[in-house]
Amino acid sequence: MQQRVMKAWWDSSHLAGGNATYIEEMYELYLEDAQNVSEEWREVFDKLPKLDGVEVESKHSAVRDQFRTLAALGPAARAGSSAPQTGSVSDEKQVKVLQLINAYRFRGHQHANLDPLELWKQPRVRDLELSHHNLSESDFDTTFNVGSYAIGKESMPLGELFKSLNRTYCGSIGTEYMHITDTEQKRWVQQRIESVQAKPEISREEKISLLQGLVAADGMEKYLGAKFPGAKRFSLEGGDSLVPMLKSLISHAGTKGAKEVVVGMAHRGRLNVLVNVLGKNPSVLFDEFAGNHDDSLGAGDVKYHAGYSSDYATPGGNLHLALAFNPSHLEIVNPVVIGSVRARLDRRGCEDGSMVLPITIHGDSAIAGQGVVQETFNMSQTRGFKVGGTVRIVINNQVGFTTSKTEDTRSTQYCTDIAKMVQAPIFHVNADDPEAVLFVTKLALDYRNQFKRDVVIDLVCYRRHGHNEADEPNATQPLMYQKIKKHPVPRKLYADQLIAQGTIDAHEVDKLVADYRAALDHGACVVEEWRPMTEHSVDWTPYLGHDWDVKYDGSISVEKIKQLGERLIAFPEDHKLHSRVAKLYQDRKAMVAGDKALDWGMAENLAYASIVDTGDNIRMTGQDSGRGTFFHRHAVLHNQTDGSDYMPLQHISPDQGTMEIYDSVLSEAAVLAFEFGYATAEPGCLTIWEAQFGDFANGAQVVIDQFLSSGEAKWGRLCGLTMLLPHGYEGQGPEHSSARLERFLQMSADHNWQVCVPSTPAQVFNMLRRQTVRPMRKPLIVMSPKSLLRHPLATSSMEELSEGVFHNVIDEIDNISPSKVKRVVMCSGKVYYDLLEQRRKNDQDDVAIVRIEQLYPFPHEEMGQIASKYKTAKDWVWCQEEPQNQGAWYCSQHHFWSSLPQNATLTYAGRQASASPAVGYISVHNQQQKDLVDDALTVK
Repeated sequence: MQQRVMKAWWDSSHLAGGNATYIEEMYELYLEDAQNVSEEWREVFDKLPKLDGVEVESKHSAVRDQFRTLAALGPAARAGSSAPQTGSVSDEKQVKVLQLINAYRFRGHQHANLDPLELWKQPRVRDLELSHHNLSESDFDTTFNVGSYAIGKESMPLGELFKSLNRTYCGSIGTEYMHITDTEQKRWVQQRIESVQAKPEISREEKISLLQGLVAADGMEKYLGAKFPGAKRFSLEGGDSLVPMLKSLISHAGTKGAKEVVVGMAHRGRLNVLVNVLGKNPSVLFDEFAGNHDDSLGAGDVKYHAGYSSDYATPGGNLHLALAFNPSHLEIVNPVVIGSVRARLDRRGCEDGSMVLPITIHGDSAIAGQGVVQETFNMSQTRGFKVGGTVRIVINNQVGFTTSKTEDTRSTQYCTDIAKMVQAPIFHVNADDPEAVLFVTKLALDYRNQFKRDVVIDLVCYRRHGHNEADEPNATQPLMYQKIKKHPVPRKLYADQLIAQGTIDAHEVDKLVADYRAALDHGACVVEEWRPMTEHSVDWTPYLGHDWDVKYDGSISVEKIKQLGERLIAFPEDHKLHSRVAKLYQDRKAMVAGDKALDWGMAENLAYASIVDTGDNIRMTGQDSGRGTFFHRHAVLHNQTDGSDYMPLQHISPDQGTMEIYDSVLSEAAVLAFEFGYATAEPGCLTIWEAQFGDFANGAQVVIDQFLSSGEAKWGRLCGLTMLLPHGYEGQGPEHSSARLERFLQMSADHNWQVCVPSTPAQVFNMLRRQTVRPMRKPLIVMSPKSLLRHPLATSSMEELSEGVFHNVIDEIDNISPSKVKRVVMCSGKVYYDLLEQRRKNDQDDVAIVRIEQLYPFPHEEMGQIASKYKTAKDWVWCQEEPQNQGAWYCSQHHFWSSLPQNATLTYAGRQASASPAVGYISVHNQQQKDLVDDALTVK
């Protein structure tokens, strides 16, 4: 029936027959943007009948196929007619003109003048040629409707339009935005760039400011090059426009209401940014070049990794400006920055991102080559990690270290193509055109603020020297560096342009250069906008200067624990739980009533409840963190009827702290880096990252090595991040057993963090509380259990929780006389319960088992007190599940020896050394486990 109706409509329509192709093209333009076609055509297409109740606009391919089918049914088509039924040549050319406009929107960037050196030759794009659209210069005087082209005119002569399109899309700016599916966002970009043909008028004041920025960028590099010849500085020369770009971006952000800006960048241009944007005192930098340093600053780091903070004056008021510390792992700082921004936004109660702006600065090869970039893009719109968009700037030197051939550095046309995965607009800009740079800078920030999404600026420039100043680039890029040697610096190019315009004279330019040089000689701050810090919104002073033995009271009454427990098990009556979860909550109800001992999951949730109850905040992320990877936490309850969530921890008390738990994206590196950034910006929050399996932390090793373990030693950055790493040999194979405890112990020094292996619910309760109650902030690495979550012996009483003390060492718990003990077995983690059960089966009373719950900092005092009870025992054993070359044996052996009674011996009981963390066969695993337990309990 419907087909007959459609056929009747088509047979009577002027759209039938040979016009089908023409109409299809017009309809394609209409679907792309209704404003692309005239009002008459919009009216026609708007009235098209629905197909099966579906709007034609939402089913493009289906409608197109319907058009083709209907055309075949039309009488003209059946008669074989190919002549147009209606319309004229001008109508057909009108369509071609609209297609030409669309071609420039899609592909104009490929003909843009982006490379200052003019070495980068883009392939010919036929879509941008008049002949491709059956147009020619003979049509230049013909006036056509320009559809949605936002030039402020409904129609233009083709010649004028063609020039306008080239100015807009093929000048110093190449704009990629047609990959965005959201029509509003595309129209917004079109309006902003087409209305001014990508080159707005700017004031004399702005032009002078741009020139001053270029003078500063160039002057800083020349000064360092002359004063410290040959020293590594990773100069910005060639990408000088970055300095006025950043200053404009920060100033514009302040005008739009931002209160803080956090910047992350690798080493290229960092020293220039430190001095010319953040206002670091040049004399301090010069002292660093000269080798002078403060002995109280710890190990320190090279100057081009350093961070800095200051306040910055903008038309909208002062804002706080921070440049994050960053190691040479180039892109890893980006999620750190964004995590820091999220913490600042949370602290300010800003949900839309307007008050804190993240800026990340990338290298061209790094943004395309390093996987953490993709991970960070992927997080950008997720609940737990979004910050209202990030402005991402690429310093595109067109050289990856020493590799100028793009086919060796990436598989895409542009280094920024990775950003298309989140449909970010990309503005490529020639760094030698500072006015174009200024335009895209404001455009990018306005887009970010308008749509709360990431945006990318590709600053296409060059690198005047080699990778560093001691490198010889001519060896690998001879043609490029022959061109660079002759190419004027950006400051000279722009100064000459302004002189030619009459904006400034040569004498004034010389004075700007001389004044900047004099300021550097004087050694004072060279940034007029610099202000002393008063806008920073967090105070770290309560957490400074504390030792491990700082006194704190972590006790909590049993009555209070019961009260918290009652609130933990409460949820709405109509919130239907899964049967297994319902059973778990019934068990928890019995625990609160005192009818059942507390298990791991209940003690952990009680710890969180006690922390938020006192007003402190908690943030937890990880894969399956809401329920717990091993189905033990269930802090987030999912309604089986409607899928809604309920979190009892958010309903502990009226004035409680915030409790956030997010199941993270499937990433380790970016998520852990994000949480590190969060923790370094928010000391008042217990920030937790949980690995699905401890082994998966391998994927975030760079974060652990470069930030978590050494951030305080290198940069003085305190951090209270807690890592929960499931660890324990359960016969699940090499990738699901070990959290690589040995790696953390290898990096343990300078009291940089805590490495704990809790074995009871009470221990995890008090360990987590200690992390917030104790007035010091150090990372906490937890070898978290798996089978112990439901082990019948791994339970605790409320009285044990209420003690408020995490025991670094736990002595023998059975009634064994120390005088009878011939062998003392030291261990950590799950193996303790295997040893305990076997010893009880053996009915042994000559072996004591001592648990070391904190392996670093090693508890020498507590261990010494316990060891003194077993002076007659000369046979001491360290027992571990891990292979001998892994686990704690090699890294902590010196600590074990120091705790033994005089004349005692120390031996090892455990798996043999292995290249793999664990075996893959359950039968082999079980035999190994039995052997190591028997070995540990056999008195020699």
